[in-house]
Amino acid sequence: MIENWIKKNTFHYSEFWDVLELIRVKEEKNLKISVCIPTLNEEKTIGKEIVILRSELMDRYKLIDELVVIDSGSTDKTREVAKSFGAEVYLSADILPTQGFKRGKGENLWKAIYQLEGDIICYVDADISNIHPRFVTGLVAPLIYRDTIHYVKAFYDRPITHSSGIRSSGGGRVTEILVRPLFSLFFPELTALIQPLSGEYAVRREVLEKISFPIGYGVETSHLMDVHKKWGLDAFAQTDIEERVHRNQTTNALGKMSFGILQSFLSRMKSYGMVNSLPSMETLYRQFQVEDKEYKQITHEIHEVERPPMIEIPEYREKFKIQ
Repeated sequence: MIENWIKKNTFHYSEFWDVLELIRVKEEKNLKISVCIPTLNEEKTIGKEIVILRSELMDRYKLIDELVVIDSGSTDKTREVAKSFGAEVYLSADILPTQGFKRGKGENLWKAIYQLEGDIICYVDADISNIHPRFVTGLVAPLIYRDTIHYVKAFYDRPITHSSGIRSSGGGRVTEILVRPLFSLFFPELTALIQPLSGEYAVRREVLEKISFPIGYGVETSHLMDVHKKWGLDAFAQTDIEERVHRNQTTNALGKMSFGILQSFLSRMKSYGMVNSLPSMETLYRQFQVEDKEYKQITHEIHEVERPPMIEIPEYREKFKIQ
């Protein structure tokens, strides 16, 4: 089954070179496409991303209807830079104020469902230094052309940047050390996704509004598990974007990410009835650092609080006239 899925649901971005044809089919189906860039202190790369995507996919070609930055509260000039290059910019805390504000990428993605108007929402991370229109066209095209596909993930090489240049590397350390082993053990169909934790993906609104969102690191893994449970493997597709150059995380940062992912993964196993019970899970992640031969344990509070499906929020139902 996995082999058949890979053959029919795995694409290369170059297959969708004809942007005019994409636009024709999009308009024929009366679809609206929104691009969301979630940000926190990304002043160095956000300007280039907006310039490239806006000039190529809004001005030159009319594929994108909205290009929106949703910010978690940057302390640098991210919001000012984004506005100066023509993006709509919102503070996450200002969206759905009755629901409060929780800091995290997942929170931004969740609030984007309310703020944006598109039938298809394409999420693109803000730290991509080799941004290109393919990061959008390669993801929205399968949704435009095939109504049976609901959720499209990007995959790519992730080279590691050094002072001497760039050397090729597989990247995706948390994927290969944590998520792929977990999927292999408990959800083998999801191993068909080459880069399950990629931050670039496009999804139909009718799917996004029906799934819950961990506010932090567990959001991508949880999405895949929930969409698979509700709609099956055939709802997914993936597109080869070839290469993504970005800021690489430290091993300590990846440990915190893994801690959040594990919380969400285990919670879902319980909610799916795959385990009878779980002990209470700690929310303090513990690491060590050594300074002048003194060993200090450093703790980080990481609690994967979950936002409910957006369709349950009264303001959302009112805005989109859902009875």
